[in-house]
Amino acid sequence: MKNIIDAEFLRVSPERLKADSTTFLQQEASPEQITLPRRATSGSAGYDFFAPCSFTVAPGESIVIPTGVRVRMEEGFFLMIAPRSGLGFKYRLRLDNTVGIIDSDYFSAPNEGHILIKLSNENTQGLTLSVRQGEAFAQGIFLPYYVIPGDDTQGIRTGGMGSTSVPGSTSVPGSTSVPCSTSVSGSTTAKEDKL
Repeated sequence: MKNIIDAEFLRVSPERLKADSTTFLQQEASPEQITLPRRATSGSAGYDFFAPCSFTVAPGESIVIPTGVRVRMEEGFFLMIAPRSGLGFKYRLRLDNTVGIIDSDYFSAPNEGHILIKLSNENTQGLTLSVRQGEAFAQGIFLPYYVIPGDDTQGIRTGGMGSTSVPGSTSVPGSTSVPCSTSVSGSTTAKEDKL
C-alpha cells in the first residue's frame, strides 16, 4: 500500500529560471529543458531531480544547480533532498548544506520556491563528475514532521532559501556563548578533537 501526499512538482517561471541559471551556471537554461521530478521504480522512495543542462564538478569543486522546479505540498510534510545514492558512493558527492529541507511554505517564497541544489565533489581519487542534461543527479523524499505540545509558532516566511534564520533566533535566552574551537572546560581545542 502506498502512502499518498497532496503534493505536486511545478516549473518555476521562465523569468526565475533565466535569472537563477544565469547567476549560478553562467548559462541560460530554458523551460523546455526542465523535467519534473519522478520516481524511477514503483518501489522508489525518492523523486529524481534531473539536470536542466550538462555540468561537470571536478574533485574539490562545488556547483549550484537551479533545478527549475518548485513543489507544492500539504502542511505537515517537507521534502528532503539528497544526492543520488550511486553518485554519493562513487564521487562522494555531497550537498553543501548536508541535508536539503524544503518546507511546505517555501512554495510561496519571493523566489517562487525555486529549488536550488548545491553539490560538492569530495572524492580523493581524482574523478570528475559529468552529468548530461536530463540525467538524474539528486532525489527528493517526502517526509512528515511533528511539533511539540504548546508550539505556538506564528511566523510567516518572508524570504527564500535560508530566510527563516532571524538574527539572534539561534540563541537560547540566558545561555552563555562558548566558542566552537574550545570545549566547555576550555581544555580541548578543535584541532585536538578527533571525531
